Amino acid sequence: MHQRQTKPRLLQAMIDAFSLPDLRRRIIVTLGLLVIFRFVAHVPLPGINQAALANLFEQSAILGMLDLFSGGAMRNFSIAAMGVYPYITASIIIMLMVPVIPALQALSQEGEAGRNRINLITHWLTVPLAAIQGYGQIVVMQRANPPVLPSDLGIISIVASVLSMIAGTMFLVWIGELITEYGIGNGISILIFGGIVAGWPQLVGQGIIGGSTNPVGVVVYAVLIVATFALIVIFTEAHRRIPVQYARSVFKSGRMYKQTGSSHIPLRVNSSGMIPLIFAMSMVMFPGIVASYFRTPGQTGFADTIYNIFNPGTALPLGMVYWILYFLLSVGFTFFYTTVIYQQQDLPGTLQKQGGFIPGIRPGKNTQQYLQNVINKITWAGALFLAFVAIMPFLARSVTNVTAIQLSSLGLLIVVGVVLDTMKQLEAQLVMRRYEGFIK
Repeated sequence: MHQRQTKPRLLQAMIDAFSLPDLRRRIIVTLGLLVIFRFVAHVPLPGINQAALANLFEQSAILGMLDLFSGGAMRNFSIAAMGVYPYITASIIIMLMVPVIPALQALSQEGEAGRNRINLITHWLTVPLAAIQGYGQIVVMQRANPPVLPSDLGIISIVASVLSMIAGTMFLVWIGELITEYGIGNGISILIFGGIVAGWPQLVGQGIIGGSTNPVGVVVYAVLIVATFALIVIFTEAHRRIPVQYARSVFKSGRMYKQTGSSHIPLRVNSSGMIPLIFAMSMVMFPGIVASYFRTPGQTGFADTIYNIFNPGTALPLGMVYWILYFLLSVGFTFFYTTVIYQQQDLPGTLQKQGGFIPGIRPGKNTQQYLQNVINKITWAGALFLAFVAIMPFLARSVTNVTAIQLSSLGLLIVVGVVLDTMKQLEAQLVMRRYEGFIK
């Protein structure tokens, strides 16, 4: 016992985790599947001009953003170039359609069987979305200057490439589900996390090389990144507790007595997570992606102007349009998605069914209005936080004049969220077995 107290808490928790056979197996399974994912991410499609592909990514910041969800696979234009993004898109579409389509709403209320059916529908929707996105990526690669793929590809070659990319996406989704079932944490999030972290050594190297002429700027940039990490942790864990009391009847000594118990509802300041940033990024990048299909490199036209306006790498003052829209859309989608979540949870109805009530507030409509007002107030803090994190790379680049490091705000949110979620799951496993966990 004395030895446990003398070791650092985090180190001891790691030793305890690996000493438990079941937990050790889950950790090894997660790491093994991540290694398989990294191998798949480096299997390129045939006919790729690697030099032209590297040149294209240097010219286009939009492709760098899309590369985030592929875990670096798009930079290699591998069979997993789309990553799990089509599945994420399908999941978001289905989630938004559940309260709108009665059949989906009925399925969501059927328990485990209903959730499995909705999950199957999400998988089927992923296939056409992946086909559309895969074909779009091939067209962009053919029209690049110099072309990454030959422009005279036959229909059979294009179909084979699209089918290979669809298979790569579905394979990653399957790996993610295996991690969720047999490993630790949410599998899809773990895959995205692995891809983001895998690219950080290259970013650090670029920062060191580019920082030789601006060492002060690199140091300030690093300080801003660390401060942003701390801010994300604070707002991710921040919540407001709403006191709740439950009345119940107890039969004792031939009489019925009423007893009350107290609890609370934790309303998170950022209950929408990273989804608003995904929505906002998709909306603000969509015009630029469409314009990239019609622009001619080296020539100035309407499509080229649209592409530059909605490109995060465009220089000021034209580049301000992208970041202002990103900020405003992040705020708007935060309120929208939080409202959707609140309506699906139906907290007032759940409280009334369980015999719970908020002290001083009448059940029913008054409780609904009270909770809605509280959610609206705390959502302002969450919305402004997400909007600030969204434009943080732009602010850091403007303040420090460091352009060699290209970090994504969405990537920072994903990394922090996945780390916290995984640590909580490990914590629960250790505490359940009466070990000290990672979180104090």
